[in-house]
Amino acid sequence: MAEAVRSLERAFELLEHLADAGGEMTLSELTEVSGLPMPTIYRLMRTLVNRGYVRQEPSKRYALGPRLIRLGDGASRLLGTWARPVLAGLVDEVGETANMAVLEGDEVVYVAQVPSRHSMRMFTEVGRRVQPHCTGVGKALLAQLPGETVRSIVARTGMPAHTPRTFTDPEALMAELVKIREQGYALDDEEQELGVRCVAVPLTGSPTRAAFSVSGPSGRMTPEVVRRVVPLMHRAADRFTRDLPT
Repeated sequence: MAEAVRSLERAFELLEHLADAGGEMTLSELTEVSGLPMPTIYRLMRTLVNRGYVRQEPSKRYALGPRLIRLGDGASRLLGTWARPVLAGLVDEVGETANMAVLEGDEVVYVAQVPSRHSMRMFTEVGRRVQPHCTGVGKALLAQLPGETVRSIVARTGMPAHTPRTFTDPEALMAELVKIREQGYALDDEEQELGVRCVAVPLTGSPTRAAFSVSGPSGRMTPEVVRRVVPLMHRAADRFTRDLPT
């Protein structure tokens, strides 16, 4: 029984390594990061492949499998449910729409939202999937990843321009991510939707890569308001991750 439990722990660790690397790794890379013997990893990965939790690409690289989607969707919805009271508190403090988003594969998924009392319709809504290069939450999430992983993601997704202000050059985006890590927040300055500014902070203690954001019209979300809002968002993020069930 103890050996079975240990095998289960190792299998979960390998899945987490795959997720941390952006979803794909070779057998030798898994061996390096896990410290496990290659035959052990091969045996566990074959089991995960057979169950659909991992797939093996033609290149022989291992990737997260489709059966995880159902588990991930359920977990994301639950995480979003837990976040709603904190987001509601942000709306009360700031007066603008508050969101929570997670990184699933190469996409950002909005899992919770508390709308502003102002009558303004924005593109964000629960369940919407977007590319990460053009949103505040997306850039806050990318900033938590290694540079090579970010380059791989944007190479797969492309960097289409949604507005004239969208980042479309990988090197410019990488420089922006350095700035985000240093200042602790990301800004979408009309990059996804003209007339809308969004500020986002990462949830560094979350069990999955996630971020909070506050969005509103550029006329209300001025640079001065952003500077006032960021500390409130950090406090909300810290409170949320601290109070998460363990």
